Amino acid sequence: MDHTDTSVRPYSFKAWMACARPKTWGIAIAPVAVGLACALVDQGSIDPIVAIATVLLSILMQAISNMENDAGYTKRKAERSNRKGLPRATAKGWLSVDSVEKAIKVLGVLVVLDTLFLIYVGGFVIAGISLGSIIAAYCYMGGPKPIAYTPFGEFVVFLFFGLVAVCGTYYLQTHTVSMTTLLISAAIGCIAGAVLAVNNYRDLEHDASIGRQTLAVLLKKKAMQSCFNLMIGLPFALIVVVVALHNDLYPLFICFLAFSKGYSLMKTLPKKEGLELNAVMFNTIKLELIFSLLVTIGCVLAFLMN
Repeated sequence: MDHTDTSVRPYSFKAWMACARPKTWGIAIAPVAVGLACALVDQGSIDPIVAIATVLLSILMQAISNMENDAGYTKRKAERSNRKGLPRATAKGWLSVDSVEKAIKVLGVLVVLDTLFLIYVGGFVIAGISLGSIIAAYCYMGGPKPIAYTPFGEFVVFLFFGLVAVCGTYYLQTHTVSMTTLLISAAIGCIAGAVLAVNNYRDLEHDASIGRQTLAVLLKKKAMQSCFNLMIGLPFALIVVVVALHNDLYPLFICFLAFSKGYSLMKTLPKKEGLELNAVMFNTIKLELIFSLLVTIGCVLAFLMN
């Protein structure tokens, strides 16, 4: 643990925010907003109480995942000097692993209470989704074989921050799932996966040095760049498919306002190294937020025009 870094006061609000990383919460909120917008188009209304509970759960799960990741790395002594990512609160000595694990348990109680309400609303389907999400959040850095040490991190993000988050939100409002929602959820999941792809691309050398077999370590730089490009480009193609299947959803073409930003990220990734890639990662998060906002606006416009 690095006790020499005094830029953040131990156990301060800033220290806890460094651990919970609120800048990443948008990844959790975005698919919920999209799922709500899809439900509005299909059934003409949404339940606001259920919507608020869904947003709260998504934020709590993201915060817990970030905190588990922070504490897990320090606990496994997996922090090396050649890492170029954002500082981890436990590694810097701003928080102890024990205090973070206790905070995770407190947040876990809130998750349970929120989840029980949503299970009451959505039944056993939501119970299964919630259990799977909790297991995935823990297993990302916890357990004997953390997901973060395998090539499956991007797929897990695609699954839970795309398909599960969007379709789960939609299901809570409609008690069903549509093909349109599945396609749109896949689009959101691709960009969410791209955020992790940049993170792992940036830390490729560090991860390889500690035996972490991420997708970036497995594919190497050139192939990982192509994988990133696919994750950024595919969502726009999926929107075209959605509109081709349902012509009345043509307002979703507004999403192409974000295409230039996505294309810029594709061109920028190979030109950046080390700490410069943090900006690429945050810009990828911004792309997901913008793309999700445009999908939401497109759905609302489709609702108003029909």
